[in-house]
Amino acid sequence: MIINFPRRAHDHNWEMDPITRSLLDTDFYKLLMLQFIWKNFPKTQTSFTLLNRTASVRLADTIGLHSLLEQLEATRKLRFHKSELIWLAGNTFYGRRGMFEPAFLEWLERDFQLSDFELSVEDGQLSLCFSGLWTDTTMWEIYALAIIDELKTRASLKRLSELELDILYARAKTKLWEKMERLRGVPRLNISDFGTRRRHSFLWHEYVVKAMSDVLGAGFAGSSNTYLAYKHDLEAIGTNAHELPMALAAMATTDDELKSAQYRLLELWQQSYQGELLILLPDTFGTTQFLEGAPDWVADWTGQRIDSKDPYVAGDEYIAWLEKRGRDPRQKRLIASDALDVEQILGLHAYFGGTMQNGALPTDFRRASDFMDEKKWTPERRIRFSAGWGTFLTNDFRGCNPQGDESFNPVSLVCKLSDTDGRPAVKLSDNYSKALGNAEEIERYRRVFGTAGVADVPVLA
Repeated sequence: MIINFPRRAHDHNWEMDPITRSLLDTDFYKLLMLQFIWKNFPKTQTSFTLLNRTASVRLADTIGLHSLLEQLEATRKLRFHKSELIWLAGNTFYGRRGMFEPAFLEWLERDFQLSDFELSVEDGQLSLCFSGLWTDTTMWEIYALAIIDELKTRASLKRLSELELDILYARAKTKLWEKMERLRGVPRLNISDFGTRRRHSFLWHEYVVKAMSDVLGAGFAGSSNTYLAYKHDLEAIGTNAHELPMALAAMATTDDELKSAQYRLLELWQQSYQGELLILLPDTFGTTQFLEGAPDWVADWTGQRIDSKDPYVAGDEYIAWLEKRGRDPRQKRLIASDALDVEQILGLHAYFGGTMQNGALPTDFRRASDFMDEKKWTPERRIRFSAGWGTFLTNDFRGCNPQGDESFNPVSLVCKLSDTDGRPAVKLSDNYSKALGNAEEIERYRRVFGTAGVADVPVLA
């Protein structure tokens, strides 16, 4: 798929170019969670709030409030197309047909409606909040983040001449190609695109996904973006996210209920989904405490996704926990997904996907030839390792701007659950820097869950 990005950016002169082209243009886990919420919590009220963790970037000074308002209103008017619903109904996801119930798909077609929103500016930052029924607010998260990221990109593109645009995209394509070259041919590689929420733009995202599929072949497992999976016949990848345990914890009325909410969620989830969708995300309130307190049946789940913890530490911790519970880690899946780039993917694959020989280190694996050296590595996996590649796959324009500034660098933007039925929601994470919620509630949660295994490291993306 060849797109003339410089020409398109230079000739961009139409008044309103919609960023959200389809309601499927979201992470697949959002649809899985929406069905779960529709089934279990149809009357629950929630709010989601935008937060820019890269506070040095004053987004409101870059993005016009009117442009953002137009894009949000255009997205709010979208409806699912019948062809999209037929695809959801008839397609096979994770080897299972009929993942989405007919009644849920009927509700999507007839009754689904994104909530209203509140938008303003506070000290150079965007203030954006979505409130209403949980079924009406949850989908806003990915749409809002993708819209703001692309508006930031468009504002930066307008400052470049046609020649500078050509150089920008030539450098970005070269960088992408160099990353793919290092990954091509690595045995048993398993990489998925997780980059919707932080992408440079929709068209660049599509270009990257198609390139990854063409170059890596079977090593590219699919995309978390449902629309791109639908359009390009790819596997739609995704399970669940932090908002589910955050919401159930917020509903708790006692400390005991608060501590057990993370496991009650798992019980509810496995009533709806099985197999490869039984992936733990234990870092919402701290991975170490989660594993220490987990009932034995949790070890029967298919795997774990690592988000905010050092993936080497978290993977070893999970493997040791499985072995202690009498489960074979080689049959489980480990998914790393936080701020990955090609170096981390290769190192983690070497560490978990095989056995490093003769004192080799993860940093010694820089391309496929390193994995072919039997004196260095043998493919005897410790666990089934997968990489969910996000920001630095779909939005790595660092060092590409011919004007030399960092205006195309990604920002750490999140849109998280802030309250449930009027009660504040909290995310602690395995990184102190990623804790979300009001300070008083964060401290209460830390008293209940503890801080074992929690680190304090910079947020990269």
